[in-house]
Amino acid sequence: MTNHVMHAGSHVTWRDTAVAQRALAVVTAVLLGVDAYVHLHDAGQYDQFRSSVMSEGTLFRIQAVVAIVVALAVLIRPNILTWILSLLVSASVAIAVTLYTYVNVGQLGPIPNLYENTWNEPGKVGSAVAETLAALVSIAGLILALRTRRHATHRAS
Repeated sequence: MTNHVMHAGSHVTWRDTAVAQRALAVVTAVLLGVDAYVHLHDAGQYDQFRSSVMSEGTLFRIQAVVAIVVALAVLIRPNILTWILSLLVSASVAIAVTLYTYVNVGQLGPIPNLYENTWNEPGKVGSAVAETLAALVSIAGLILALRTRRHATHRAS
C-alpha cells in the first residue's frame, strides 16, 4: 500500500505533505523569533509605561517568551493545536500593534495603555510584518494539518 493523496488531479505523497508542514513550521518559527527578538530588545524602553500591576516592558518580555515557546512547539510538532496557538499568538500581537498605533484604547485592567501613534519606533514595522506573516503562514499550516487529518480519518474508515 502506498502513501499517496490525490488532490484535483495532482499526485501528492505523505512525504511531500510532511516536508511542506516542516517548511511552514520553520518559516513560522523564524517569524516568531523576529517578533520575540524585537520585543526583548525593546522592552527596556517601555518599562516606564506602567499600570499598577505591570509595565509595558514586562508585557513585551512576556509576549517574547510566549512567542519563543510557540515557535519551539511548532518546530517540534507542527499539528492542529500548535498551528492554532501560533495563529493566536501572532495574529493577536499583529492586531494589537496596529490597533494601538491608531486608537488610544487606554489601560485595560492590568495592561498599561499601549498607545503609540507612530510606526517610527525602531523594530516596530519589522515586528508587525513578521507577526502578520506568521499569522498567514500559520493559517496555511493549519489548513494543511486539517486536510491531513481529514484524509487520515477518511482512509481509516
